[in-house]
Amino acid sequence: MTPRSSSPEMPVQAPPADRFRDLMAGWPTGVAVVTGADGARPLGCTVTALASVSADPPLLLVSLAARSRTLAAVERSGRFGICVLSTAQRRLARAFASGEPAARFAGVPHRWTHGVPLLPGAVTGAVCAVRDTIAVADHVLVFGGPLWQAGDPGAEPVIWYRRGPHDLAGRS
Repeated sequence: MTPRSSSPEMPVQAPPADRFRDLMAGWPTGVAVVTGADGARPLGCTVTALASVSADPPLLLVSLAARSRTLAAVERSGRFGICVLSTAQRRLARAFASGEPAARFAGVPHRWTHGVPLLPGAVTGAVCAVRDTIAVADHVLVFGGPLWQAGDPGAEPVIWYRRGPHDLAGRS
């Protein structure tokens, strides 16, 4: 293996958190709600960090805050749900991103599938078994293998861009 060319070492300082958020605000991405259960109580949070890791075997990852109650429930139960939000669900993007975690499901229709709450009307959804977790900085990467999945081919996804929800045509 040929080593990469290198330049003289220059001190590198990470940008402040608010500048980093500005950088990431320019990255359009889908919006999902990750769900879990604390006994019979549904929990969930909005994520934009959802990625495919492997097709064989099927494996995906989500990134959850290390202090997240949803993460704690997912780690206890060994399962989590993914609900990729549709434009009809755009208000849920903010509702599941803030406020009291125990109240996020208040008045929100959901159904239980394989012990995990899911949001009807999502573009696509899955129930996953936790395969591994890796702590990275203030987050935990959760790797999951789908046990069940379904989708609505007619639903349009909501996109998160510049700190807000948009549809594919760019309307906010």
